[in-house]
Amino acid sequence: MAGTLLTRPLFIIFLTIFVNLVGFGIIIPLLPFYAETFGASPFDIGLLFAVFSLCQLFAAPVLGDWSDRYGRRPILVLSLAGTVVSFVMLALAQNVAMLFLARAVDGLSGGNISTARAYVADVTEPSDRARAYGLIGAAFGLGFILGPALSAVLATISITTPIWAAAGLTLAATVMAWLWLPETVHRANAATGLPFRHLAAMLKRPGLRRVLAIDFSYWFAFAVFQTTFALFASRRFNFDASQTGYFFAGFGVLGAVVQGVLIRPIVSRFGDKRTFMVGLVCGAVGLVATTLAHSVTLFALSLVPLALGIGFGHPTMTSLVSRAARGDEQGRVQGAASAVESLGRTIGPVWGSASLQRFGEGMPYVTAAGLLVITLLLSIGYQVTEAVDN
Repeated sequence: MAGTLLTRPLFIIFLTIFVNLVGFGIIIPLLPFYAETFGASPFDIGLLFAVFSLCQLFAAPVLGDWSDRYGRRPILVLSLAGTVVSFVMLALAQNVAMLFLARAVDGLSGGNISTARAYVADVTEPSDRARAYGLIGAAFGLGFILGPALSAVLATISITTPIWAAAGLTLAATVMAWLWLPETVHRANAATGLPFRHLAAMLKRPGLRRVLAIDFSYWFAFAVFQTTFALFASRRFNFDASQTGYFFAGFGVLGAVVQGVLIRPIVSRFGDKRTFMVGLVCGAVGLVATTLAHSVTLFALSLVPLALGIGFGHPTMTSLVSRAARGDEQGRVQGAASAVESLGRTIGPVWGSASLQRFGEGMPYVTAAGLLVITLLLSIGYQVTEAVDN
């Protein structure tokens, strides 16, 4: 019976995040081209991506705290609904300022992923969380495969058609969460208080401080890679948007396979921390190999260890964060982690673009590999321990 009770919530949260990520995947490759229709410069486009993460940086701890106080389900629904509103604002935009406002709304309501992570922690045992987070990672991978493909097809109708489709898909995810997702938090036992005050308290706890530092460094490196990929491929191999999309799709397929299939037996054998560290090594090797690749074949081969690194790293990083939190503070800690990750995703693109422009297309990947090495060093001394409820 227990297995049945756990299977249904995990399936629904997977389906909800998958549908939401398909909508997100539709928007990401389209946004630069859409912004250009309003006369946005490349710098403006970079800021459009940064403003989302910056707003999420401040909102995520608040939403995480609210999910501990009021329940996962209402906060997840609120976050998804905010994304729907932001997509509608994008589709109806008349100028660049409206685009920025839409991205800000999406960032301020962007607690869906951190709330989903806390939900998974609620319904799984600590030893099973990396596997469960692997399903969330697979939803990411599949969403970023199907989303860009849908965007490419629907853009032939009009440039706003994919945006309306994204709004519709995210609305469907909102309805699914509202109708079918059972609540997990016993709100009477949830801690209350100002989340940023608790964030400061979390940083005084050595275990949490260490794991949040690891989280920041890891996502900083990943953001550098993700946001400079298209520029790297364009400068070195003269890729166009279509060719870049094919590589992203292949990368997503491999990542989804790793997180959906391979992560479970590997974590069962080696544990969260060792699997995460293997992922860091694979990622660093892939980044260095990509920097040295001067043919498309070698470029494609270099992405294999990089995809393995991300496939191993994403779910185990999330699991390490969850295991450092008590049961009554999962939402708050996951919100803090999302804020730390948002900071990395805000700084990473700025550094990546600046270093590419100043030192060439290989420099962002060299620095990202260096960040993964720093993350590895931080991880070596980290002791995985379960937080004890008060």
